[in-house]
Amino acid sequence: MPRTVKCGLIQCGLPMQEGEGSVQAIKEAMIKKHLGWIDKAGKNGVQILCLQEIFSTPYFCPSQDAKWYATAEAVPGPSTELLSKYAKKYDMAIVVPLYERAAAGVYYNTAAVIDAGGKYLGKYRKIHIPQVAGFWEKFFFKPGNLSYPVFETKYAKIGVYICYDRHFPEGARLLGLGGAEIVFNPSATVAGLSQYLWKLEQPAHAVANGYFMGCINRVGTELPWKIGKFYGHSYFVNPRGETLAEGGENRDELVTAELDLDKIDEVRNTWQFYRDRRPETYGDMVELLP
Repeated sequence: MPRTVKCGLIQCGLPMQEGEGSVQAIKEAMIKKHLGWIDKAGKNGVQILCLQEIFSTPYFCPSQDAKWYATAEAVPGPSTELLSKYAKKYDMAIVVPLYERAAAGVYYNTAAVIDAGGKYLGKYRKIHIPQVAGFWEKFFFKPGNLSYPVFETKYAKIGVYICYDRHFPEGARLLGLGGAEIVFNPSATVAGLSQYLWKLEQPAHAVANGYFMGCINRVGTELPWKIGKFYGHSYFVNPRGETLAEGGENRDELVTAELDLDKIDEVRNTWQFYRDRRPETYGDMVELLP
């Protein structure tokens, strides 16, 4: 029987800017706004849904302001418990990117995975952490330490790669070797050079590894930070590198696509990258420094 799964991405702007409420009030408003979109996804028959990077807050990393530590939470914790109810209600797996508090003073950029039916399956912690002007992520996040897990949901085997991770092909390959059929990349990326890379790197990962990708970005300008405009254009790409569906630039949106998982076998039987790879020759990749 054909294996087709309907997937969705929610790209969403802030309902409140900084200064219009406390950090907790902004977080509560962002969660409330997302719940309406999650309902829409469930009613539209989405089977696997992914939210954007640290979905419940602004992208606060330009600030280097410790007050945002207060928005971090345990994973699993309150947000996963809440969204598990929606996963159960709609029989829908959900990827939930969150700001995780692992211990006092220890924080990660994390994505929790909840299966259809509401079961918490586990989490991925962002491995590659940037530290450049406007993206002071090392102030807020430790590098992930859970490797590159693949989660077997009711509908497909999925992996997660978060934002800056997408610039590194090694983890993308490990997700494929782990059996991922769909890889989600929740992001917060602004206009400029990265906008060109946004439509270059992830189709390349999909082709090189023979899987689908769901690539999600925020929309709008978040004040008072001046790093630029989040340009949306969330999209799905198939193992041939072809775009299946794409969101707009300036609006909140649910982007959906029907993914034919049988396409993976078809593509891998044509392009035998897994057969022809030569891992015994790649040792220098991990031994050479820098």
